[in-house]
Amino acid sequence: MKRTVTLATVSALMVTTALSSAQAADLRVSWWGGDARHAATQEALEICGEKHGHTISPEFTGFDGHLERLTTQLAGRTSPDLMQVNWPWLPLFSPDGSGLADLNEFSDIIDLSQWDPALLETGTRNGKLNGIPVSITGRVLFYNSDTYEQAGVEPPQTWDDMIAAGEAFKSELGDNYYPFDAARYNAMLLVALYATQQTGTGFIDPQTNEIAWDEATLAEAINFYQSLVDAGVMKSWEDAAAMGNPQLHERGDWAAGEVAASYEWDSTVSQISGPFEGETPLRPVLPPKNADAVSDGIFRKPSMLFAISAHSPNQEAAAEILNCLLVEEEGARVMASHRGVPASAAAVALLEAEGLIDPNVKAANDLVLAADTPPASPYFEDPAVRTAFEGVLEEYAYGLLPAEEAAAAIIQGAQQALERVE
Repeated sequence: MKRTVTLATVSALMVTTALSSAQAADLRVSWWGGDARHAATQEALEICGEKHGHTISPEFTGFDGHLERLTTQLAGRTSPDLMQVNWPWLPLFSPDGSGLADLNEFSDIIDLSQWDPALLETGTRNGKLNGIPVSITGRVLFYNSDTYEQAGVEPPQTWDDMIAAGEAFKSELGDNYYPFDAARYNAMLLVALYATQQTGTGFIDPQTNEIAWDEATLAEAINFYQSLVDAGVMKSWEDAAAMGNPQLHERGDWAAGEVAASYEWDSTVSQISGPFEGETPLRPVLPPKNADAVSDGIFRKPSMLFAISAHSPNQEAAAEILNCLLVEEEGARVMASHRGVPASAAAVALLEAEGLIDPNVKAANDLVLAADTPPASPYFEDPAVRTAFEGVLEEYAYGLLPAEEAAAAIIQGAQQALERVE
C-alpha cells in the first residue's frame, strides 16, 4: 500500500483549494480519543472555524460508549453535523448508503483527489461516499524498551522468544513483570492474530462475509492464547479484570513498565505514551510469529472516518470544515499525526516537509503498510460479532469450557450475527 505525492498534491499546500462558499453556520463536531487528540482537534476546529466563518461546538469522549452515543443520536436525528466514525460502524449507520451524507455531492468543496480511490471505496456504501478515511491503521506490537533492556531481552521475533522473555522477566525483574499484555478485546485480537498468521486469512472473508476458519484452527489459536498465560508471558483475563478493566494508558502497571508490551493500533501512540514522562520508551515492531506462519497476520484497516450527518442543515459548512481539517494546511498542520499518518496526500506532504509527523507514529505506520496481511472485513468488529467472540473467549479464559467447545460456540454465534446484519 503506497502513497504517491504528486505535483498537484504539493500545490494544494501552497494555495487553498477553490471552495464553494457556505453561509456562516453553527456546527457540532464529535470524535473520541485521548487528551492529546482532544487538544489538537479543538485547536484545529477553532482555526478552521475562524477561517471559514463558522462557529463550532466540539463534542468529544473516550472510545467506550461512543458507539452507543452516536447510535442514539442518529436514531433521534440529533447527531452532530460532522462526526468521527469507526470504519466498522458504516454498515450499522448506513446499510444502503442513505444513513449518512454522500460526500461525493461536495466534491467542489472537499478535494477528493487527495485520497487513493481504492481507499475512498472503503468508505462507500451502495455507491455513496459516506465517510473519508483519516488514515490507514493497523495493530503492531509496542514494547517498552526501558523494561526490555532492564530484563536483558530483545524484542521477540517468534512466539517461542516471547515465552523465553516471560521467563527472563520473572527471573531478572520479579513476578510482577510481564513482557506482553492481552485481555478482553486484545485477547480476541491475539487469537485472531495467531490464526491469521497460520492461515493467511482473516476470521471473516471480506468478499463473502462468511466465516473463513474451521473449528480446529480457532481452537488451536485459543489454546495458544492460554499457553502464553500459563507461561507467565501475560496476565490472565481474571487478573486483568480484577484491576477493573481500565484502558491501557490508565493502568498503573503499564505506567510503571511492569507490563512491557501490547498489541495496539499504530494511531494510538500519543495515547498509550501518555503515562511516560519525557521521551516515550515505546517502540513499534511487528508481532512475533512462528517459523511456519504464512503471513504477518496483523489487523489492518481504514482508520476512523469523518462523516457528515444526512440530517444536518449545514452540510456544505461541515464539508468546508472536513476539508480544512484533512487537506488545508491550517488544519492539517495542527491535526498532525494524532489519528495516525494521514491518508490525505496533501497532509502527508505538508507534515513531512515540516517534520511534524511523530517518528514513532511514522515507524509504526510504515510497519502496518508494509505488512503481509490479508484484507479485513468490517464485520469482524461488528458489535454482535465481537460480543459472540469475546464473550465466549471470556468463558474459556475462566475455565468454563474447553477450547474446542469455545471455538464451535464462537463460530456459531458469529454466523448468527452475520445473518442478522446481511
